[in-house]
Amino acid sequence: MYTLLSVVQVIIAVVLILLILMHSGRDTGLSGAFGVGSGSGPFGGGSLVERNLNRWTVFFAVLFAVNTVVLLKI
Repeated sequence: MYTLLSVVQVIIAVVLILLILMHSGRDTGLSGAFGVGSGSGPFGGGSLVERNLNRWTVFFAVLFAVNTVVLLKI
């Protein structure tokens, strides 16, 4: 069980890193390369794609935190 959760943790970490890199920061960032674009909103993006990117990032961050707690309890 511990090995399976450890492998899942690595996969979640890689996905989370990729999602964070896709966000646009002060510059265009990696999101401009994939056509995410930059809109005007509270987090720098007002488009539907940018909002969904924010939602997926938060989802995987919470999943990462929960998996970390589970791994520590085992």
